Amino acid sequence: MSVVSEEQVGFIDDEKIFALLEAGKSAEKQRAMDVVAKARECKGLDLAELAILLQADDPDVVSAIYEAALHVKNAVYGRRIVFFAPLYVSNICANNCLYCAFRRDNKELERRVLTQDQVREEIELLLADGHKRVLVVAGEHPTRSGIDYLESTIATVYDTRLGNATVRRVNCNCAPLSVEDFRRLKATQIGTYQCFQETYHLDTYRRMHPSGPKADYLWRLLAPDRAMEAGIDDIGVGALFGLTDYKFEVMAVLMHSQYLDSKFGVGPHTISVPRLEPALNAPIANQPPHAVTDDNMRRIISCFRLAVPYTGIILSTRERAEFRNELISLGVSQVSAGSRTSPGGYHDAKAHKPETEQFTIGDDRSLAEVMCSLCKDNYIPSFCTACYRTGRTGERFMGLAKHGEIHHMCAPNALLSLKEYLIDYAQGDTRDEGERVLAECLEDLDPKLRKKTMELLAKIEAGERDVYV
Repeated sequence: MSVVSEEQVGFIDDEKIFALLEAGKSAEKQRAMDVVAKARECKGLDLAELAILLQADDPDVVSAIYEAALHVKNAVYGRRIVFFAPLYVSNICANNCLYCAFRRDNKELERRVLTQDQVREEIELLLADGHKRVLVVAGEHPTRSGIDYLESTIATVYDTRLGNATVRRVNCNCAPLSVEDFRRLKATQIGTYQCFQETYHLDTYRRMHPSGPKADYLWRLLAPDRAMEAGIDDIGVGALFGLTDYKFEVMAVLMHSQYLDSKFGVGPHTISVPRLEPALNAPIANQPPHAVTDDNMRRIISCFRLAVPYTGIILSTRERAEFRNELISLGVSQVSAGSRTSPGGYHDAKAHKPETEQFTIGDDRSLAEVMCSLCKDNYIPSFCTACYRTGRTGERFMGLAKHGEIHHMCAPNALLSLKEYLIDYAQGDTRDEGERVLAECLEDLDPKLRKKTMELLAKIEAGERDVYV
């Protein structure tokens, strides 16, 4: 394991974070309300302001935080909720993380690396459900799931067809790579590269990762730097909440975001908020050192939404169904649905195999069930990939988002992707609720944009697919 000095990890400043959190405790109620008022302007927060909101315990302030988070989400994202599916392709891992079922020392885990035929079979099942966006997730092993395997796998995902359906965008969650290998990953046409630091607290990190390549804190911390240097525009970051104080992690994620923004001109495209869940033979997962309550999760998501308004917030199926619906209203913009967390999990869905999973799933609803639920709550389920297809990524995307212009493209594109789903896959209540939401949201569009959207909807009804603004 390499030695990490304070100078090397200077942009994650523990002392500064703890000092700001301590100062935030003494902030007066009016000061906290002023911070909330600023956050409603959708311009983000600095670290000191974020600390005040994380430490606030006055019920009026907490209520104001939640209300402001909903306001900011609606202002930036409207009613859209983007859908994706994780595709676990391997669970062989060189690391020994104390919270993960894939850890090297777990001898009871059934190990698998999918062949390309098995990858194709998994993708066909996801396409049959209506998915268009896939997150490839690979166990962190330098040879069994290294860049050679990832190149082949991503090519297979893109090449797989089921009728007229294809995966339109692949994102990737894999071990940190060198700049050279990130360039190879970029060449596969991925959208977002996702890498979680798990915990930004160095001492905790070292305890949680006793051996394997992941024990190198700095190599992982600087993975987004190398990816962006290699030309990957969109980066996903996150922490695994439950390993240390959630307030520290939220502050550190914002610190990381600010660092990337200052260095590359664009911060992370997404932030994920996984909460530690039970996992086979993972001692820390079954007894979290810093258990995260539902109220903690509400504060995490709402504060992220206020601090980084133009960054997508991803919520996985770790959370139970009814709670996911609640958290969406506090700032979530992307969700997975119908997920399996083991290689071959979609094929094995009927013969549930917990001995192959990374963690326990809390929401086991199908994609159709989740879509129907969201439509009933007047959200717009979206499978849109238009920004990737038109080059609206990285700094270009963020520039449009910060000026409020991206919404004019995202709203109609969400409706177009929803229409495709309703025609090709939806049945019963899902179709009825989807058509209702689509009709209502069309009326909300600017007249010129409504006319253009209706023209494209007509093309979809005539059989054309993958149309967008």
